[in-house]
Amino acid sequence: MTELAKNSKILVCDDEEALCYLLKEQLIEEGFNVDAVYDGKYAIDAVKQKNYDVVLLDLNMREVQGEEVLKFIKDEYPSIEVIILSSQTEMKKAIQCIKSGAYDYIPKPHDPEELILTINRALERKHLLVKTEILEKEFFKKHPINIIGSSKALHRVLSLANKAAMSDSNILIEGETGTGKELFAEYIHKQSARKDKPFVAINCASLPDQLIESELFGHEKGAFTDAKSTKQGLVEIAHGGTLFLDEIGELSLSLQPKLLRFLENGEYRRIGGVTNLTSNVRVIGATNRNLLEEAENRNFRKDLLFRLNVITLTIPPLRERKEDIIPLAKHFLEVKSPVRSPKRLSPEAEELLMNYDFTGNVRELEHIIERAIIFADGDVIKAEDLNLPIARGGMVARGRGPVDIPADILSMEELEKWHIENVLNANKWDRTQTAMQLGISPKTLYTKIKKYELKQN
Repeated sequence: MTELAKNSKILVCDDEEALCYLLKEQLIEEGFNVDAVYDGKYAIDAVKQKNYDVVLLDLNMREVQGEEVLKFIKDEYPSIEVIILSSQTEMKKAIQCIKSGAYDYIPKPHDPEELILTINRALERKHLLVKTEILEKEFFKKHPINIIGSSKALHRVLSLANKAAMSDSNILIEGETGTGKELFAEYIHKQSARKDKPFVAINCASLPDQLIESELFGHEKGAFTDAKSTKQGLVEIAHGGTLFLDEIGELSLSLQPKLLRFLENGEYRRIGGVTNLTSNVRVIGATNRNLLEEAENRNFRKDLLFRLNVITLTIPPLRERKEDIIPLAKHFLEVKSPVRSPKRLSPEAEELLMNYDFTGNVRELEHIIERAIIFADGDVIKAEDLNLPIARGGMVARGRGPVDIPADILSMEELEKWHIENVLNANKWDRTQTAMQLGISPKTLYTKIKKYELKQN
């Protein structure tokens, strides 16, 4: 018995009382909490009264048919997973039910092992969806999607994004690295009718082919050496919602046909599986490449490109929307500055940012501001605190003369540690003076000293 099954509630609904009794006894032996009813109208009443995890649902019943029960459950209690019990003559109906939101179907007479396996998969899916929903709600509570800027170029893209959100078509988002393509994808999802369903993202450049296929479509137990259990794919987890494929231009030619098939009819197979599964998701792809040129060079399938780019959004680079630089910089300052000592940009710093060519776009601006917050003395960020790579190479201008950054510093945490230690040493470990210079509270400084295990020489 799995951990998920321990407290899981199952409802069996079938007008064959003998079959209902048999199913109930089998499932109770497996450790499930099981109720049984003999018609669709009783199933609806039961669902209203108790919080079930899975419903086993027959299609043909005397008064209220299974399709009506499924529609009621998916409209009113979408987190309940429904498994259809169907005879061989009802296969078309069962497949249509899956398209309408049922998790899977089990043919009659049922195989007990297959039934338990399918129920456990349904429970796993529900658990993942609930977990994703909770994390999503927490994330958007703390980080509401707010696209900053007032430029005409940005407003044009936002207008198109709002129109695209109203449709259910696949979308291709083009733009240079760091322009915020994933942010726009999340924005479209949150403006769409799918906003209450999962938004699931994967970077196609971050994993090798087999791992990407497994992540996308899942795998069956024993499909390959490390496949010790069945795994759901992201297309399954994202059912009803949005699947975001970042860096889709990096997808290999061997995997592209499988994605194309899924885009055409919503069907896919897990690695090692023999059954066609279906999932209803909207796909948003993103790329910093020119996929039409890639297709001409036979690095990307044209049919996949045309299936994907029903709607195309092109995010302009930051250098083409200069009006958005300062509002974005102020936003990053607000988000990343210490709460008690918010920092602000000097007029000279603002001018320097306005004249800078952001090859890394919004992401580069974010990193510049984050770094400047660390280096600035006091509440005002001066031009030299920005450390823009204009004329000083790897030097940081800090008013008291340039300071060399050690070559082995590769992350913002390492940079912060190095900077705090430097300021502490310069102030002979006077914590009050150091905290004042860093623009943080003495308590925060104490926490940083503990975190980085800093010690006075």
